[in-house]
Amino acid sequence: MRTYTDLVPVFPDQEDWTLATALRHHAARRPDAILFDLPEEGARFAYAEALAQAESVADRLAEAGAAPGDRVLVMAANSSQFLRTWLGTGVGGTVEVPVNTAYEGVFLSHQLQVAGPRWAVIDDVHAMKFLAVADAARVVEHFWVIDTGSRDHAIDVLRTAGWAAGPWEDLARGARPGARFPDVRPHHLASIFFTSGTTGPSKGVAMPHGQMFFFGEEVVSLQRLTAEDVYFTCTPLFHGNAQFMAVYPALIAGARVVCRPRFSASRWAEHLRVSGVTVTNLIGVMMDFIWKQPPRPDDADNRLRSVFAAPTASSILAGFKERFGIEAFVEVFGLTETSAPILAPYGEDRPAGAAGLQAADWFDVRLVDPETDREVPVGEIGELVVRPRHPWTCSLGYYGMPEKTAEAWRNLWFHTGDALRKDADGWFYFVDRYKDALRRRGENISSYEVEQALLGHDAVVECAVIGVAAESEAGEDEVMAYLVTNREVDPREIWDWCTGRVPAFAVPRFVRVVDALPKTPSERVQKAQLRALGVTEDTHDRLAGVGV
Repeated sequence: MRTYTDLVPVFPDQEDWTLATALRHHAARRPDAILFDLPEEGARFAYAEALAQAESVADRLAEAGAAPGDRVLVMAANSSQFLRTWLGTGVGGTVEVPVNTAYEGVFLSHQLQVAGPRWAVIDDVHAMKFLAVADAARVVEHFWVIDTGSRDHAIDVLRTAGWAAGPWEDLARGARPGARFPDVRPHHLASIFFTSGTTGPSKGVAMPHGQMFFFGEEVVSLQRLTAEDVYFTCTPLFHGNAQFMAVYPALIAGARVVCRPRFSASRWAEHLRVSGVTVTNLIGVMMDFIWKQPPRPDDADNRLRSVFAAPTASSILAGFKERFGIEAFVEVFGLTETSAPILAPYGEDRPAGAAGLQAADWFDVRLVDPETDREVPVGEIGELVVRPRHPWTCSLGYYGMPEKTAEAWRNLWFHTGDALRKDADGWFYFVDRYKDALRRRGENISSYEVEQALLGHDAVVECAVIGVAAESEAGEDEVMAYLVTNREVDPREIWDWCTGRVPAFAVPRFVRVVDALPKTPSERVQKAQLRALGVTEDTHDRLAGVGV
């Protein structure tokens, strides 16, 4: 049975696994090489300059009273200020707490209460959100405000409300003469990344420096990164995909990062071309959005060789590679809590739908019965449980939530809540989240696989597949699809599209077209809300013909 054997760390000594080590390493050896390239700002930062900026942020935080271990909230769009703040926390031993820029009200209040940040770096447009949750936000002692057009007003608002506040530029004045920095170690807490909280309050994943670094090493291996590569990211830096699965691996390899503030499907190919991009990431439906853009004769006029897609849309993979001239697609299955225990070898044709092979040198992995925790036979569906084989390569647990940590690490294995299966050759296949799994007439149905098939329809922009209670079969489901479309769609089109693409038992009985899907602030679909709505008057029933 095969395993993933390509992972040979760039930095072989695990005691070196900190952001400060990698940054200082490349700043010393390649000081003028570009680390950050931000086209919208017209700004570039070489490795030596990025280190100086990181030391400036670290020392100016310390000047304000920040101590190693203090949490620093960052609530900002992608920018050089966000990147430099993050590097500063890594060099200074403070703990980065990136917060989704869509958060406000109870979402923001909850994360403030959990993380307890003493310091905050925010875009000016978010100042009023903290006033609205002032009781929870009083834990913050000082705000540094990034200017997006209303900085001075935001500072005045915060000061009037009783906080210390100043411009972000105060952090970039340079480190004080003789500044000293802490000895940051791999087991020290680096960041707190919050989960989406689709079924309850979001949990803060406590990531040590060793784990953040190891996640980056995995992507270096996955993408075969070198110092000659140019890594493009346009997903939010407050998400792990951009930060420790794009920027961090580029830092480890000594490569260049092109960071844009947002994703544009219509300009994606242009952005690749003008920046000389060689590798990039796609998440969710980004791949499908790009594919549905009108083809252009210069789509393949780029240097792109590899795409890390999570997940890979297998149905359009061959055409996508040919259209854009891509050498390889790679994929993993992992979580913020565990890093990636399953990876797909570079350039290898893998079975359709396969996420990858077990990184057996680094993780123990099992598929178990979620009720008994006993391992299921090869070929059967089970819950993925994981444990690391090396220290500090998984999270420290959920910050401030010991009960949730103990629950997730039941029987000394981290329980992912994800249903997977493994074939006889060792390939793992994602089936569904257990809470989203459906069962109809004795057949287990993956909502994920049905969704992927529906996204292949040219009119379907987004979709969510759920189970609704069957009328006559106790304990079983009927399949219902919520669709967001780019034109008026007859539901018969959808049912016809499913023929030959979806097993007959999994074809949605119910179809409902909506303007938008309910989502958490981190863009996860809230399927619990959809299930609560059930079958509505504007739902189309395949058995009834059209309307219910």
